[in-house]
Amino acid sequence: MQIAIQIADALATAHRAGVIHRDLKPGNIFLVGKRGSSTDARRGGPSRLRQGFGEARQSAGGATAAGPPVAKLLDFGLAKAGQQIVGAGFLGAPKPYGEGGSRPGASLAPTTPPALTGQGTILGTFQYMAPEQLEGEEADARTDIFAFGAVLYEMLTGRKAFEGKSHASLIGAIMHTEPAPVSSVQPLAPRSVDRIVRKCLAKDPDDRWQTARDLLDELRWTVGAPQGAPMPLAGPRQGRLVGARLAWGVAAIALVVAAAAVWQQVRDTPSPRPITRFEIAVPPTDSPTSLALSPDGRQLAYVASTDGRSRVWVRLLDDTDARALAGTEGASFPFWAPDARAIGFFAEGKLKRVDLAGGAPQVLADAPNGRGGTWNPEGVILFTPGNAVSAPNSVITRVSAAGGTPIAVTHLGPGEGSHRWPQFLPDGRRFMFFSTVGRPDTQGVYLASLDGGEPIRVLVTETPGVFVPPDRLLLVRGDALMAARFDAAQGMVAGELMQLAQPVGRDDGVLASAFSVARGTLAYRTTGGSQGRQLVWMDRTGKMVGSMGSPDTNQLAQLALDPAGQRIAVVRTILGNFDVWLMDTSRGIPARFTFDPAGDRYPLWSPDGRRVVFGSLRGGPVSLYEKSASGAGDERLLAADAGMPLSWSPDGRFLLYQRADPKTGIDLWVLPMTGERPSTGSGRPEPAEGRKPHAVVQTALDQPGGEFSLDGRWLAYESNESGRFEVYVQPFPEAGGKWQMSVAGGTQPRWRHDGKELYYVAPDARLMAVPVAVSPDGKTLDLGVPAPLFRTRLASGAGVSSGRPEYAVAPDGRFLMNTVVEDTAPSPITIVLNWEAGLGP
Repeated sequence: MQIAIQIADALATAHRAGVIHRDLKPGNIFLVGKRGSSTDARRGGPSRLRQGFGEARQSAGGATAAGPPVAKLLDFGLAKAGQQIVGAGFLGAPKPYGEGGSRPGASLAPTTPPALTGQGTILGTFQYMAPEQLEGEEADARTDIFAFGAVLYEMLTGRKAFEGKSHASLIGAIMHTEPAPVSSVQPLAPRSVDRIVRKCLAKDPDDRWQTARDLLDELRWTVGAPQGAPMPLAGPRQGRLVGARLAWGVAAIALVVAAAAVWQQVRDTPSPRPITRFEIAVPPTDSPTSLALSPDGRQLAYVASTDGRSRVWVRLLDDTDARALAGTEGASFPFWAPDARAIGFFAEGKLKRVDLAGGAPQVLADAPNGRGGTWNPEGVILFTPGNAVSAPNSVITRVSAAGGTPIAVTHLGPGEGSHRWPQFLPDGRRFMFFSTVGRPDTQGVYLASLDGGEPIRVLVTETPGVFVPPDRLLLVRGDALMAARFDAAQGMVAGELMQLAQPVGRDDGVLASAFSVARGTLAYRTTGGSQGRQLVWMDRTGKMVGSMGSPDTNQLAQLALDPAGQRIAVVRTILGNFDVWLMDTSRGIPARFTFDPAGDRYPLWSPDGRRVVFGSLRGGPVSLYEKSASGAGDERLLAADAGMPLSWSPDGRFLLYQRADPKTGIDLWVLPMTGERPSTGSGRPEPAEGRKPHAVVQTALDQPGGEFSLDGRWLAYESNESGRFEVYVQPFPEAGGKWQMSVAGGTQPRWRHDGKELYYVAPDARLMAVPVAVSPDGKTLDLGVPAPLFRTRLASGAGVSSGRPEYAVAPDGRFLMNTVVEDTAPSPITIVLNWEAGLGP
């Protein structure tokens, strides 16, 4: 920091003289010994600041006897003349020679051609160039201040402020990204340094320090450096002052010794730190449980939406500003690297990581419906790629933090539906996870290890648990955050649950809780994703023309509208259990349709509206069952270990469903619905006979979600074969060509009843319509240009496949939408410091 003060002083001096450097970088800063002594006795000469400043730090050791080294700012070969402004500010372009401006020869090297300073010319070293330099705009003093900020960042952290593998990527980083705060890399750095560097590196020159003098004063204030000239050496009169000061110094030392003796007596009984609470206002979000504290408890990552798309935002808890991380559009469920320099998250059906220092996010693995991740110091990430529908993907999986081939580390046992929300314990080998969506006797928090062995259940619960070293386990019961003693070595919970906060949100759709904890800091939201969904009717313009009852807090999902448009089947979640409910469109009052405790989901109406097919987790992975829409009679097993039902062909012959395969991912299969039906005289569900399912879309990629056209001749579905989910259409039942319907991403396809339009949801959450015409021979399609209808607020969000659309198209052209109901004021995030004090000894 003392060296930085000297560099800033040099800049202020140059600017006062009317000179802008334009190429400030470590290579142009030299260190020489104080009062002429060499900073490097071994080299016998001045030391140039090297990359990472390692050599300069090492060589500076030779000057300690004479004081800190002196920094020299050299190489003004690219400098330009500017207006001389008292205070060293350059707020305008330099005056031409002959009009009161400085002579060109005073600031330009003699060999510099005149055209070098022409408008639009890029000068300097890319690594330290300001955005306006990269765009060829006029440079002023604030351009040097940006470069100084980049140099200061590198001096303090040993890392470049902006990095890239090519000039193009480096320019992109400078123009669009922000480096990680200095204090996140150097914990001992004062927090005021973060503000100094951030203000230096502002993209807009108007947001930076406006003069080097102001910057110099701020640096001096930060380190407590003297503002004036050094104190002169003591003369005869000053010698008396020195003697007096010496006497006072001896007395001060004696006082310190006495204070130390007192402290020795009372240090074992310090006064307890108080519990401190405050709130952080955040933008709206569709993923309220997506928040995570950094391992050191100093930073908070959360997901918020400001322009219709969710992104990961990061904020230092002692700062007032948060920043969105570039490239994290569509993100959910962020989690931190152990050193807090990177964040993992899920977006676009992938597990990704983004470094806070800058750069584009990196794809690590496929994750069609990610359900939580955790990262250990050895660079191993555990995550859950999918939900209970994609059975092989709904287990805890490991992958390198650098990417690679994912490997499953848990497996589903009998009655289990999904393993999710993993968390490494401090040893980096053992981890906890939550088993859910299966039978009640298998749900709970489990303890497992990367070294193998069967996981053990440590607590029966309906929400995930979070371990807090050394001996606490936190979880949500109802809407209260509770804590219990936990012996990690034995895997045992001891004592009673104690309440920490209430209310705390939870999302029963993904079975997550809205809190995070780290190093004595607790963060939570008072509302979660279960706080309001409603079925509403909308016309083509997005105008709401009706609603179904009042907002439902029981996590409405996976709606299905019967062919006549008069009845609705929907899933409601009560106390963590999923069941199918039916309601008619005239009354909107739900009535329970399934009752099994294992969880029943994904309802689908038969073409005649007399039966309902649904998926159930009773007995293990999703199996297909059928039941009369009247509610009478028993459920009938159609296919065991099948998957999510998607669509029933209009002639009743085929049932489309998606099935997960460890080798081929998510595929589309059909179950023939013709043939002899089994007898149920035994009172037990029996599988259908004479019905052999077969694949209709099966590749090495994922094809989730699909629907038959109303004439049964075409199949619309999603695929990520292009690297992101798009909507395609192909003939059915005979395979033929296929057509891409969506542009720039799409999910959740639905047909209009006359087959002349196909709808899908774009990544920005808009409902799109594609005109469709069939050729005279019936073998090809003529597609129109996708047109936006209106922006949605669907419960499933946008950009990631949910398998089942959260909207339906009525015969009269209206749209029934399962929408998220938000409060007028987004729920803030509450921060609690020293929360353990509320638990007692």
